[in-house]
Formats: sequence, structure tokens, C-alpha cells
Amino acid sequence: MSKLYRAALFFLAPALIPILVFFFIPSLAALALSFTDFDIYSLSNLHFARFVGLKNYINLFNDPLFRKAMGNTFYFMLVGGPLSVAASLGSALLVNSKLMKFKGLFRTIYFAPVVTTLVAVAIVWRFIYHPRFGLLNYLLGFIGIHPIDWLGDPFWAMPAIILMSVWKGFGYNMVIFVAGLQNIPDELYEAARIDGAGAWRQFRDITLPMLLPTTLFISVITMINSFQLFAEPYVMTQGGPLNSTLSIVLLMYQQGFRWWNMGYSAAIAFVLFGIILIGSLLQSRLQRQRRL
Repeated sequence: MSKLYRAALFFLAPALIPILVFFFIPSLAALALSFTDFDIYSLSNLHFARFVGLKNYINLFNDPLFRKAMGNTFYFMLVGGPLSVAASLGSALLVNSKLMKFKGLFRTIYFAPVVTTLVAVAIVWRFIYHPRFGLLNYLLGFIGIHPIDWLGDPFWAMPAIILMSVWKGFGYNMVIFVAGLQNIPDELYEAARIDGAGAWRQFRDITLPMLLPTTLFISVITMINSFQLFAEPYVMTQGGPLNSTLSIVLLMYQQGFRWWNMGYSAAIAFVLFGIILIGSLLQSRLQRQRRL
């Protein structure tokens, strides 16, 4: 082993050792756990944990509750993800515009929900969605819309959570989009204006293509965050009504820490990991194909 190699290991060790101890080893232990029937009785005696092979995974895909949670999570991702990206891009274009005054103030206002505790935000939005005394129904009353039970109606519960989640998280992506917009050379827009291109043509042919790497990064991060939906339904609806807001992570929590089916819960975690991995790889491949 060369001195340079040993020196590299020495300087990397403070970072690699915690990652190994607190990430890789627990992940491997959880993977092994997913092939057992580990439950509350196994906590006192590991001999009660029996190897069951792929039984947890087979039962998982035959479980209607898991399919319901999967559908809810994809619904949240497919609707909330594009809305979050669109809101982030729109606000970034707004605060980056040369016509906008007080840019720093607006960036602070838009970013403020990101640094606010998610549980606190969810509790506040529960009051906003209150069917009798909520601010949203009060405002809708001015245009003649009757009160809606936002969190108690299976049809409206998930859209209500999506709206709150978009409001909570779009500021983070906005900051990244602003950084991407500021890296686009002004000469491109000047040349486009000289050629007679309008605002929409500049946005379509310059802004969007130049933001492709930034958009890919934000899309992947947004997708991963969407699949990790937990705190919002846990605080606001507990997965109800009628499991209409039950997410994969919330189901994993219930199985693992409410019913103590640890092996089954670990299987859910690795199915979720596989879905996120496949989604990230697909997005990266589609983005490369668009560049070609």
C-alpha cells in the first residue's frame, strides 16, 4: 500500500467510519431482517426470529392495504411533484426578473416555510382546513362555495395534503432554480431579442434547455421526497379517512412500531428503496436521451 493511498484512507476515515457504522451495517441488518418474521417477541430473544425467505415480500404484494398505500403515494408523487416543480420555477423566474423589486425580501418569504418545522406546519394547516372554523372554508364562502371537510372527505384529503406539501417545500427548489437562472449568460437573451424572439420564445428555447441539469436534479429530489411522504398524513389524518392518505412510509411505520411486525416493515422499506432507485435511474436515462 503506497503512502499516498494510506494518507487518503487516513483523511477519509473520519467520514467513512460513521457512514459504515450508522448506514451500511444497519442497512444490511434491515435487509436480513426482511427475510425473517421478526416481531415483538424476538426483541427479548432472537431465537424467536425465524427465517421465512421471500414470504414477507410475497405477502406484501398480496396485501390490499399495501396496494392502497402504493396508489396513494404514486398519486401524491405524480400530482404534487409537477406542481412543486412548476411553483418553484415560476417563483424563481419571478424573483430573478429584472423588473422585480425587493428580491431579497421575496426570497426570504418564499423560503421561510422550508425552514419551519413540518409538524408545526401540519398542525397549523389542520386548523386552516377545519370544516367549520377553517380559514380556507371562510374564504371560499365569499364566492358561494359551501364548507368542505378537507381532511374528512376521502376525495379531498389527499389534494389537501398535496397543497400543503407544495406550499411547504417549493422554496427550497426555488433557490436552486434561481442559481440555475443566474448561470445562464445574458448574451443569449440579448442575441434572441435582436433576432426578434419574444419572452415566450426566449423561455422555451433558452431558459428551459439551459435549466435541464437543474430540472433533473430537482425532479429526482422531489420524487424521492414524495415517496417518503410520512409526517403530513401522520399528523393531519393518521392515514384516513378510509386509508385515502395512507402512504408507504406511514404503512411501514404502522407495521413496525404499532403492530411490531419488524420483518414485514423492513420488507416494505426495501421495496420502497427499489422503487426510488428505479425511478431515479429512469429519470436520468430520459434526461440523457433528451440531450441527444
